[in-house]
Amino acid sequence: MTKFIIWLVLIALLATALLGAWWWFDLRWRPHTITKKQIEMVKILETSGFVSPKLGGPKLYMIGFRGCPDCIRYVAEEFPRLHAAGVDTRVIYLARPDLNGAEKSTAVERATIAELAFGHDWGLFERWTATPLEAWTGEGIPPADGDQMRTAVVEARRKTINDLRPLLKANGVKVGETGLRYPTLIWWTRDGEMKACVCERPETYRYVRADLGAK
Repeated sequence: MTKFIIWLVLIALLATALLGAWWWFDLRWRPHTITKKQIEMVKILETSGFVSPKLGGPKLYMIGFRGCPDCIRYVAEEFPRLHAAGVDTRVIYLARPDLNGAEKSTAVERATIAELAFGHDWGLFERWTATPLEAWTGEGIPPADGDQMRTAVVEARRKTINDLRPLLKANGVKVGETGLRYPTLIWWTRDGEMKACVCERPETYRYVRADLGAK
């Protein structure tokens, strides 16, 4: 009887360890399936003023900001693979609002975001992201500050993110305390499921690629 109890304990410990390993290496990185408020989310995304290479494959929306290290890594490492598979990467970058009196975006960043929203120029986005952040001058881009229409576009982008936050949270996506975490990705699988993740870690990338048919 004692041996039987010992074996039961050992089996229980092994099962617990296996479940813990499954969660640690797999489950915690998996994206969330969007089942609530899909129509509202699609409407917000499609009217967000995104910029994309206009490829004909599956759609992937990426929300972030230019100085976000995890966004920079995702663009550099994953966009080439996704584009090779025909994925239309639709980027929504925002100029973060001031926080406690501290400016979280620059004038040239706001100007570039407004220009992208107006012109949808993928080439401009590629030049911006290929240039070191501190070296980007936005030469030839009209300023957004002092321009009522362009400032409105920058503010509308912030509102887009604020509107998405509760909808993503309702679907189990771990959003930030006051805004989103970046990059936040939203896409559709080949089977038509809508999914999302906060893909801050490279461990999440493989699930996005698998859903979108990218190597």
